[in-house]
Amino acid sequence: MNFCWVTLPVVNLEEALSFYNGVLGLPVISRHSGNGIEMAMLGEENQPKIELLQTTANEKKVLYSDISIGLAVESLEDTMEYLKSRNIPILRGPIAPNPHTRFIFIKDSEGYEVQLVEMS
Repeated sequence: MNFCWVTLPVVNLEEALSFYNGVLGLPVISRHSGNGIEMAMLGEENQPKIELLQTTANEKKVLYSDISIGLAVESLEDTMEYLKSRNIPILRGPIAPNPHTRFIFIKDSEGYEVQLVEMS
């Protein structure tokens, strides 16, 4: 069994795409719409994906979550400088639980936490 994707309900698909594709650089693999649903799948080929799902039902409720999405980065220092240049605040970190792993937390446009991890 292999992990394929995680689905994040969103209120505004375009804002979510602006964050995950525009800011974090995840490629958009596909987009579909119909029957009151708009969906976008993001990620690298042969890797787990993030599915952003906007429905009319999402507009009627407040979306929030204790979900944290983890994404690997090459350099935490470069990533923090990039985030600063985009005025994206770091919520927590950098945190180094061991000599080989460091990470920070930010929030996406919908309020989900995103953990950016450097592993050596």
